[in-house]
Amino acid sequence: MKKENGVPESQPNNPLHGKTLEAILVYLVSYYGWEELGEIIRINSFRSNPSIKSSLKFLRRTPWAREKVEQLYVDTIKK
Repeated sequence: MKKENGVPESQPNNPLHGKTLEAILVYLVSYYGWEELGEIIRINSFRSNPSIKSSLKFLRRTPWAREKVEQLYVDTIKK
């Protein structure tokens, strides 16, 4: 949500607030590794010659995949 002046309100209960997609992906790769991440979320950019750059490009263009990555991040940090 935004305040009347257009400045976003603080979202203290939103675990994604302030996190970039790159930071989320780097965290998940460090936590699971590419192989396990590719098994959890079955997308080619995680399974075939994976890289942060190629995965970010795919995730930014593919809303359903980005949602899965964000949900996995939220589930992972709650463990």
